[in-house]
Amino acid sequence: MTDLPTRSIDLKNVLSGSAPTADHTEGMSYLQSVPRRIVTLYLPLAIIVIVLLFPFYWMALTSVKPDEQLLDLDRYNPFWTWNPTFKHFHKLLFESYYPHWLWNTMYVAVCATVLSIIASVLAAYAIVRLRYKGANLVGGLIFLAYLVPPSILFIPLATVVFQYGLFDSPLALILTYPTILIPFSTWLLMGYFKTIPFELEECALIDGASRWQILIKIVLPLAIPGLISAFIFCFTLCWNEFIYALTFLQSTSNKTVPVAIVNEFVDGDIYRWGSLMAGALAGSLPLVILYAFFVEHYVSAMTGAVKE
Repeated sequence: MTDLPTRSIDLKNVLSGSAPTADHTEGMSYLQSVPRRIVTLYLPLAIIVIVLLFPFYWMALTSVKPDEQLLDLDRYNPFWTWNPTFKHFHKLLFESYYPHWLWNTMYVAVCATVLSIIASVLAAYAIVRLRYKGANLVGGLIFLAYLVPPSILFIPLATVVFQYGLFDSPLALILTYPTILIPFSTWLLMGYFKTIPFELEECALIDGASRWQILIKIVLPLAIPGLISAFIFCFTLCWNEFIYALTFLQSTSNKTVPVAIVNEFVDGDIYRWGSLMAGALAGSLPLVILYAFFVEHYVSAMTGAVKE
């Protein structure tokens, strides 16, 4: 009988046509208080946004500042400029090899990423779906290979690259980048392949499909978000990689963007900050576009989108 008052109140609301009052005693009701909402929600979000976006703001501001404002911080406001200039971008695009460096970076990143994704798909499918003894051990060892820092590997890899005549060639980066891309991509795809029901493969095997047909026509279409996630990870790592590119490339025309802007716009102890920041800003735009278009697939792959 304890529910009768509540039910009578709800009946009165229905008969009168008024909406029932919301109960804020549970759930996220603590955010309804304005002071508490400011402390628990808006203030942390503001701090996070400032910390994350301020470096990009400073980079963009430096790339459009005149040289005198970059050098004399006592007379000019370091956080703003009233006389923006595109001289640094003009110098970057038309008076340097920057477009060629950008093409080198794109070429190396795409080729190394595609090569790594193909190898990772085959390795992850063999470890997760073929069910042989020691598969979990092999998967763990592959992930441990990712933990080896590139600063240890680049010395023996440099010897191999030099002996095969690949020094100062983009092909050297295309063949060495998979050593740091395949382990993590394989581990990521292993986790995603596990979310795909085994019953789909069993039905395909009963119908006479081969393992290759199952991989191409069933597993890969369902694993597209995982493939996109692995592609974004590999592409980002290739685009920003510095140690291998610094070691294996020497000539100016063959360099990638991360190495070229550091080597070519620093003359001894003189840093051309405007060109440096303009190069960094222009070099980050392809990654921004990539994440903007595929961020939903990236998140779904991280959380596991296929359910039983």
